[in-house]
Amino acid sequence: MDKINLRFIDPDGTERLVEVTEGGSVMRAGVDAGIPGIFGNCGGHLSCGTCHGYIDATWLAKLRVQSEHELTMLDGVLDVTAESRLTCQIVVTRALDGMTIRIPPYV
Repeated sequence: MDKINLRFIDPDGTERLVEVTEGGSVMRAGVDAGIPGIFGNCGGHLSCGTCHGYIDATWLAKLRVQSEHELTMLDGVLDVTAESRLTCQIVVTRALDGMTIRIPPYV
């Protein structure tokens, strides 16, 4: 099975390329790879906001529309922008190969 590459960028500019398989969440990929700032304390159940990341604008159109629940959870997160997403809600697909996820500065 071909791997899909996700690029995580820390607030200091450090980049980490993570190879994942299709079907899991971006949060799980970040947690499994030990990406600082992607904690996923709730295990991906959309109840904590500890997987907040910024998705580069070029990739946002390829993502499923945010649910009302995700938007509500983001209301309680620091440094929310138009590019903010909870990475537990992003399913890795072939279309996301090469996507960049920036880690918020408060980590």
